Amino acid sequence: MIKVLKNLKKSFWSVVVIVILLCVQAAADLELPDYTSKIVNTGIQSNGIESSIPEIILKEDMENLMLFTNQKEEIINQYCLVGDHPSKEEKKIIQKYIGKNSENLKENSVYVVKNISEEEKEKLIKNITTPLMIYSTLQSEEMVNQIKDKITQNLPEEQKQYIFSQNLMDIMRDMPDTQRNQMLLELVKPINEMADLIKEQASTSSIKVIYNNAGVDINRLQNNYILFTGLQMLSVALISMISAVIIMLLSSRVAAKLGKTLRNSVFKKVIGFSNKELIKFSTASLITRSTNDVQQIQMLIAMLFRVVVYAPIIGVGGFIKVLTNTDNSMAWIIGIAILAVLFIVGTLFTISMPKFKRLQDLIDRLNLVSREILTGLPVIRAFNKEKKEEKRFDQVNLNLTKTNIFVNRAMSMMMPLLMFVMNSITILIVWVGAHNVDQGIMQVGNMMAFIQYTMQIVMSFLMISMISIMLPRAAISARRINEVIETESSIKDQKETKKFNPAKRGLVEFKNVSFHYPDADTEILSDINFTAKPGQTTAIIGSTGSGKSTIVNLLPRFYDVTGGEILVDGVNIKEVSQKDLRDIIGLVPQKGILFSGTIESNIKYSDENMSDENMIEAAKIAQATEFIETKEKKYQDPISQGGGNVSGGQKQRLSIARAIAKNPEIFVFDDSFSALDFKTDSRLREQLAKITKNKTVIIVAQRINTIINADQIIVLEEGKVVGIGTHEELLNQNKTYRQIAFSQLSEEELRKKGDN
Repeated sequence: MIKVLKNLKKSFWSVVVIVILLCVQAAADLELPDYTSKIVNTGIQSNGIESSIPEIILKEDMENLMLFTNQKEEIINQYCLVGDHPSKEEKKIIQKYIGKNSENLKENSVYVVKNISEEEKEKLIKNITTPLMIYSTLQSEEMVNQIKDKITQNLPEEQKQYIFSQNLMDIMRDMPDTQRNQMLLELVKPINEMADLIKEQASTSSIKVIYNNAGVDINRLQNNYILFTGLQMLSVALISMISAVIIMLLSSRVAAKLGKTLRNSVFKKVIGFSNKELIKFSTASLITRSTNDVQQIQMLIAMLFRVVVYAPIIGVGGFIKVLTNTDNSMAWIIGIAILAVLFIVGTLFTISMPKFKRLQDLIDRLNLVSREILTGLPVIRAFNKEKKEEKRFDQVNLNLTKTNIFVNRAMSMMMPLLMFVMNSITILIVWVGAHNVDQGIMQVGNMMAFIQYTMQIVMSFLMISMISIMLPRAAISARRINEVIETESSIKDQKETKKFNPAKRGLVEFKNVSFHYPDADTEILSDINFTAKPGQTTAIIGSTGSGKSTIVNLLPRFYDVTGGEILVDGVNIKEVSQKDLRDIIGLVPQKGILFSGTIESNIKYSDENMSDENMIEAAKIAQATEFIETKEKKYQDPISQGGGNVSGGQKQRLSIARAIAKNPEIFVFDDSFSALDFKTDSRLREQLAKITKNKTVIIVAQRINTIINADQIIVLEEGKVVGIGTHEELLNQNKTYRQIAFSQLSEEELRKKGDN
């Protein structure tokens, strides 16, 4: 897999941008629960009051607060009394809280907090919280009456009525210090017993009382806070969304580029394969490897960055946020969620993994059977074997379908099970969190943030689990692709190649050549010796399986000889480059192969810039003009894939025209006239003789008629040369040749044709 991923070097900068954007997106996503918590805790529950200390206090309220604390100097020193010319900071605070009503403030009537450090702020919160809560409590008429009852408990009725008619603050102010301190101890005692969170919430309510007295519009303050925080939250969400969109675009681009690179690498490698490697892999498997296997890699890459970079940041970052920003007493719930996810994914992974390994092999098999059936359709119909082939295809298709269904069923169970886990965890968080909220050890916003962080952590593990399931199948595909890319062709050029000898132009020499196919024990050819000279026609004939086509495949190095050597233009073909060798050979294979396009593109296959005159001349020599001229678009008439819209004879003539148009030194015809009638065959060879006077012509044939006038005929039997000579010489002297000849023509016809 790592070898495949090395191809990402071509998309290095895109990958860097993706990683940066993933970090940005992860950071943005981790911030969103905090904003939810702020909106609920501060915006809704605290009416938009952010600070735990009042930032603006009326002078009268400040004096009243000082009655309930022994830290008067420490508190007063952190505030400044606003005079006629407030500073910028003072104006900013007044505008924030009082707004338009600030014009009604009298000189020296309000305190605003100074620009203090965090450490000083913490001390101020500690000092001012208790007096704030006491002062807030005393705003209740019921509480005031209770205190007055205690004060007047042993007093005469007249004094009692007088005290009840007085303001409690005035009474407290005139009260002896001992009595006031005693009362403060009674008021402070229940406050000290409160949980910190309840104390913090109560303090916020107390600040609300202070702000109301100062003329602060609490509704406006709350709306402004929620609106501003909401806009911040939307901005962060927008950053996350834009990052996600760009990441998906870049990931898709990187994955597509990697797919293109892999397909090119596989195709270029396959183009250089000899027949040995093509047989080893099979055409169907090579098609699967360059399509389906590459697609598996693409799908993985599109997801990989989000998992490798994003998921760990979200998982670890979410856990850190839980421990630092929320009440970590529920962290154990995250542990339960992770264990449940890992158990589900691990179980499904164990069940499905063996099936993933089989899928690609089954796809190979399906492609192979499909290709065989479609290629051999005429034969199947001729033998009425449609039902048999349908059953064969159905069986292969059924095996693939069963495996796919099994894998898909297993995978389809994953999401419902994981969603069940996630929803169950949410219920558990709400249940535990509700008890904590009730006990005053957690705020509602923190509980909501905890739910979001938990979902993010669980989703990160879910993403990692999903990629862990995709990874094995992609790894198998990567291995199959690497098998092709790393396979070296058995036929390679030497580091230093030679050039052909111009003095021996067109000369072909087989010297003690032997050959056996890879993994075969028996020799297909042994001790083959002959020379094909320029200006002469060398024919090769023999019974089926005697090795005629094998000789043709050895000449352009589709296979390499296993013994002896082949010389072309006086040089061993292993010592020249394959390109140079094949440039001077015009091969017409036994099976005429045409490419989708037009008649023109097929004849001009060797040179797209070939003149039309050369193309037409080649078609005339190949006797192809008679059917080309009948076509509606002539040379622009379309040719379907494999030449399926032309007959066998037409296909052969176009293949011959393609070789003639190349104008090579050596013509090789591998039984290329078998589909031609005798008249067309005769005319074609007559025209061919005119352009091959100084060229070497090698013809492999089954028909005596085709080779009867060859300058030399090589007779093969069971991979050995059993005769070399002219038609007359072999007819008189070679038993094998006579048997072949007499099986096709009578002695009189043979003698007559020989004389002609």
